[in-house]
Amino acid sequence: MAALDELDQAILRELQRDARRTNRDVAAAVGVSPTTALDRTRALRTRGVITGARLDVDLQKLGRGVQAMVAVRVRPPTRRNIEGFREWASRLPETIGVFVTSGAEDFLLHVAVPDNEHLYAFVIDRLTERRGC
Repeated sequence: MAALDELDQAILRELQRDARRTNRDVAAAVGVSPTTALDRTRALRTRGVITGARLDVDLQKLGRGVQAMVAVRVRPPTRRNIEGFREWASRLPETIGVFVTSGAEDFLLHVAVPDNEHLYAFVIDRLTERRGC
């Protein structure tokens, strides 16, 4: 667990609000010099606290306005089958997120598709093309 002081936490809050902000903007928001903000941000990356940045897209504008969570059970539930499914599902263009669950289902897939017909086709055609689902 990385120990973060108040300045590190403030910088993280600002970057979480908008990761594209300039270093000058972040520095001004937290009340330090740009050099200090840059040094601290680099240190947070080096320590593995900041691992990347996220891009938010408007799925409606991309023609993928229907989102759904699809529960999937993998059979037989072997490590090989489960890891294979996770890798396969994460590469599908419809997939936004792959979540491992406990209980009756093994995964929840967060998908985005153009409409309900495409969602039906994804569930009926795409998922059933993979053996073990």
